Amino acid sequence: MSKKESTSAASAGNQPMSGGAKMLLTQKKPKNMWASIKRLMGYMKKSIPLIVLTIIIAIAGTVAQVFTPKMLGNATTILFDGLRGGRGIDFDALESVLIFVAILFAGIFFATFLQQRLMVVVSQKTTYALRNELKAKMNKVPVSYFDKNANGNLMSVAVNDIDNIVTNLQQSLTDLISSVILVAGVLWIMITISPALTLIACIMIPGAVLIMTALTPIAKKNTNAYYKSLGELNGQVEEAYQGFAVVKSFNGEEAARQTFGGVNESMYRTGWKARFFGGLMMPSMSLVQNIIYVLIAVMGALRVVSGTITIGDMQAFFQYSTQFSQPLMKFTQIWNGVISMVASAERVFNMLDAAEMETYQSAFPNADAAAVSVTEAGAAAGRGAEDNRGAEAGRGGEDNRGAEKVVFEHVRFGYTDEPLMKDFNMEAASGRMVAIVGHTGAGKTTLINLLERFYEIQGGSIRIDGVDIRNMERSVLRRRIGMVLQDTWLFSGTIFDNIRYGNEDAADEQIYAAAKAAYADDFIQKLPDGYDTVLDEDAGNISQGQRQLITIARAFACSPEILILDEATSNVDSRTEMIIQSAMKRLLKGRTSFVVAHRLSTIYDADRILVMSDGDIVETGSHKELIAKEGVYADIYNSQFAH
Repeated sequence: MSKKESTSAASAGNQPMSGGAKMLLTQKKPKNMWASIKRLMGYMKKSIPLIVLTIIIAIAGTVAQVFTPKMLGNATTILFDGLRGGRGIDFDALESVLIFVAILFAGIFFATFLQQRLMVVVSQKTTYALRNELKAKMNKVPVSYFDKNANGNLMSVAVNDIDNIVTNLQQSLTDLISSVILVAGVLWIMITISPALTLIACIMIPGAVLIMTALTPIAKKNTNAYYKSLGELNGQVEEAYQGFAVVKSFNGEEAARQTFGGVNESMYRTGWKARFFGGLMMPSMSLVQNIIYVLIAVMGALRVVSGTITIGDMQAFFQYSTQFSQPLMKFTQIWNGVISMVASAERVFNMLDAAEMETYQSAFPNADAAAVSVTEAGAAAGRGAEDNRGAEAGRGGEDNRGAEKVVFEHVRFGYTDEPLMKDFNMEAASGRMVAIVGHTGAGKTTLINLLERFYEIQGGSIRIDGVDIRNMERSVLRRRIGMVLQDTWLFSGTIFDNIRYGNEDAADEQIYAAAKAAYADDFIQKLPDGYDTVLDEDAGNISQGQRQLITIARAFACSPEILILDEATSNVDSRTEMIIQSAMKRLLKGRTSFVVAHRLSTIYDADRILVMSDGDIVETGSHKELIAKEGVYADIYNSQFAH
C-alpha cells in the first residue's frame, strides 16, 4: 500500500490507543544537545575501527606538525650563532634540519589526506544507517502520522537534514580530532620552552569558553528555527505546485505569494541570526588571540634580551602560540557546525521517536495459535493464488475461491476523544457484495480504515472467518485485501510495472490476463509503446479513466480474497464509468467486497446496502427495500435522481 493510497483513505485525527495490551517500539527522545550528540555517535559504532585509525593518523600528523616549528627554530639558531660567533654557518647541520623539516611537511600532507578520506567513509556510513532507519521508520508509523505532518516537512528532514548532518560530521569530526591532539602536543612543547609564556598563551582557553557560552544558545535557537522554517517552506512549495491549477482558477496567486513570503521572511530572519552569531565566534577569538600575541611578544623580547631564552626558541614559541590559538579559533567554527548538525539530528530523531503502529497482544488463550494459523493460511492462499491467478483473472474470479466472512462486533473508535463509532456491528457474508452509503462524515471511510488496520479500534473486534484481525500480521492481512480507490495512484514507470505492483511474483502472462480482465488491454495496446509505456509524474500522459482501469488490473493481479472499492468511478465520465463498472463486476465475482459509493446507480445489484450516519448503521437492505422504507437512503436517492 502506497503512502498516497493510505493517506487518501484516512481522515485527520489522533492515533487511537487500543483497549488491549500493546507494545510500542520507540527510542528515547533526545532532551538536550549532548544527548543528541551521544545518540548520533551511536550510529558510528560500526565505523569504530576507521575512527581509531583516523585518530592514529591524526596523532602522527599532529606530532609532525608540533615538531616542525621547533626544527625551524633550530635552523634559525644555527644561522644566528654562526653569524654572531664569526665561525661561519654550519651548512651540513642546516641541511640536515631542513631535510627533516621537508619530511615532516610531507608527512603532515599525507596524514591530512588520509584523515579526510577516512572521515568521508565514516560520515557516509553514518548517514547511510540514518537514512535506512528513517525509511524503515516511515513504514512503521500509523497513517495518522502522515495526516498530522506535511509531506514537504518530512521530505526536508529526510533530504536536507540528513545532508546537513553528513556535511558537518565529515568536516567537524576530522577537525575536532586534529585540534584536540594539536592543542595537547603544542601545549607540551610550549611548556618545555617557557612555562611563563605558556601561562599567558593559556588565557586563550577561558576566553574561548566565555565566547562560546555567550553565543552558542543564540546560534542554536536560531538554527533550530531556520530548519523548521525550511521544512515549512518545502511543504508550502510542494502544496502550491501540486495545486497549481486550483491556485490559478481561484486567483490565489497573491495569497500563495504572501504565504511563501511569510515563511521565506522567517527563514531569512532566523538564517542570518544563526550564521551571524555562529560566525561571530571567530572574529571574537581573533581579538583575544591578537591581545595575547602582543603580550607574548613583549614578554618574549625581554627574555631574549636577558638571555633567558634563545632567539630560535622564541621564534618557535611564536609559531607554537599561533598553532595553539588556531585550533581554539577553529573550534569555534567546528562548534558552529556542530550546532547546525545537532539541530538537524534532533529533527531526524523526532521522526525516529514517533509512535509506531501498535502490536496487539490478545487476552484470548488461543490467540497465538489463531494468529499462526491465519498467517499460514494466508501464505497458502497466496501460493495457491500464484498458481491460478492468470486463469482466475481471465474467468473474472467466477470460481468463488478464497471468499471470506467479515464481522464487526461492538466496535468502538474515535479519531479524537469524541467517539465516532460507539457500538458498531456489521456482518458481510462470504462472497457477497456489501455497499456502504451515507452523507459526508457518516463513517464510511472510517470503516475501511479499520478493516485495513490503518487505525486500531478502541473496543470490540473485527473478525475475518472468526479470527480477530489484530491477531494477524498487517502484511498478511493486507495481502488478503485489495483496494481500488477514488484517487488513483500510479508510480513513475511502465504500465506493466504498475500492474505488477499488485503481485511482484506474477508471471508476464498473469499481468496480461489481469489487464484483459480489467478491460485495460485494448487501450494499452494502442499506446505507442504498449505495456512498456512510461507513465510520467502523476500519470498525466493517460486519462483518468485509463488510470482507474490500470488500478483495477493491479487488483486483478493480486487476486485478493476481500475487495474494497472506494468511490472508484466518481471521477470519470458516464461511458468510462460503464467500462469500469464492467471490469469491477468481473473483479467482484466470488469475493467478499465492500463498495463505498456516492453514485447509487453503481450499487443497485449489491447483495446488501448499509446506510451509515454518525458512525453507525441506520438502515440496511436491498435497493428496493430501502427505497420502500422512504428513509435516509431514499432521501439520498431522490437527491440524485428526482430531477
